[in-house]
Amino acid sequence: MRISPPPFHPNRPSLVAPVRIDRSGVTGPKPHQARHRHWRRTSQGLYVPSAVDGTVPEQRIVEAASVLPEYGGVTGWAALRWFGGSWFDGMDRGELRPVCLVTAENDIRPQAGLRVSAERLRPDELTEYDGLRLTHAARSVAFEMRYARSLVAAVQVLDMAAYSDLVSIDEVAEFAAGLNGWTGVPRCREALEFADENSWSPAEVNMRVIWRRDAGLPRPVCNRPLFDLQGNFIGTPDLFDPETGVVGEYDGAPHLAGAQRRKDVEREARYRDHGCECFTMVAGDIAQPKASGQTGWIRQELDARAAAGLGVNPHGGPAARPQRRAAPTFPGLSGQLT
Repeated sequence: MRISPPPFHPNRPSLVAPVRIDRSGVTGPKPHQARHRHWRRTSQGLYVPSAVDGTVPEQRIVEAASVLPEYGGVTGWAALRWFGGSWFDGMDRGELRPVCLVTAENDIRPQAGLRVSAERLRPDELTEYDGLRLTHAARSVAFEMRYARSLVAAVQVLDMAAYSDLVSIDEVAEFAAGLNGWTGVPRCREALEFADENSWSPAEVNMRVIWRRDAGLPRPVCNRPLFDLQGNFIGTPDLFDPETGVVGEYDGAPHLAGAQRRKDVEREARYRDHGCECFTMVAGDIAQPKASGQTGWIRQELDARAAAGLGVNPHGGPAARPQRRAAPTFPGLSGQLT
């Protein structure tokens, strides 16, 4: 008789919880069945049917969580994925990332696909969601930010968690304020200064950090729709500096050819028709911004506009900030910038 473990949770019907060997064959495979190709071992003494795909992020999380002790929870990217964070896929440069479990003083035997944290864990930092014990979203985000490989990666964690409405910047800042002396806290707090709750992709985060840190430009607004004074939609730039009219766009592979490229060119023309100047970044620019010359181009563009006394007002009146020279408004441009 073939055993079919029940679904992990009613809200996760496609996931399967690992089961232990059962000599009676009722709740799990018999010893000889567990050695058969129809079963896959997930960890010490636990099995799922071999047909269960162990590369699906949520299934990986369920399998890792099955070894949690009585006190502890899933944290980091895995918790954020379980909460609904669509950008947290558990991959890093094509490789599967381990699922991190935080267990305070409890130890778990080292196993493939797992990472165990013994950092302090308060009871109020744990929650249960769809059958799993997790650290709450702010703690999970702060954990990922503290252990991120770079400033950009740390900002991406927070921005993409905010994209999925899991946390706000203020919530993470409040939690991080109580982490004095913890590993990675300086990086986490630095990343908070670059975060924006309206980023739509990790690539946009890269571009914004380049804009501010490498090019030394003021904070732009992100993904805010622009309209002309008749209410006609102009576009929604990835980045926009409302004082200079500079628009920044990131073009991934789908933007580089065909109908999408034509739409991008037409949108750039609309921006320029309303007095804005555009620049576009692609993957190579983000990988090596200084080598590509993009940061220099941005700096030169803003310097030139400042020297000409140009400014932009999203509401069509005087320039938003006083400038040395009279600043004409950009023709017919308004925007939703709040």
